[in-house]
Amino acid sequence: EVQLQASGGGLVHPGGSLTLSCAASGFNFDDYAIGWFRQAPGKEREGVASICTGDGRRYIEDTMKGRVTISSDNAKNTVYLQMNSLKPEDTAVYLCAADSRCHHMIHSIIYPTTTLNNWGQGTLVTVSS
Repeated sequence: EVQLQASGGGLVHPGGSLTLSCAASGFNFDDYAIGWFRQAPGKEREGVASICTGDGRRYIEDTMKGRVTISSDNAKNTVYLQMNSLKPEDTAVYLCAADSRCHHMIHSIIYPTTTLNNWGQGTLVTVSS
């Protein structure tokens, strides 16, 4: 059974940084892609970034480029999302998802209404002074 555990959210001041973690279990981590998404209250889900853990291919949504870094520690079955220069509009629940198809995960980041079957529970990021 695929299990994803997102953590690392919290309250951060504007301009601050935060690193989120997505710990995975129940599947061969090296064969999957992990994506980060976010959903703010009253808004649709947005794609943030993805990484194909086998070959390291990364995709970062255009609006997040320059502020977000995605990385993986395959020995720990964990993907990290480092976010810098945070703004109040970055406030959202951040969720991670897994898919065995790298291209499908990239497509899902670009088109976040795409169906994905494996989701973690989300972690809340609040950017406020």
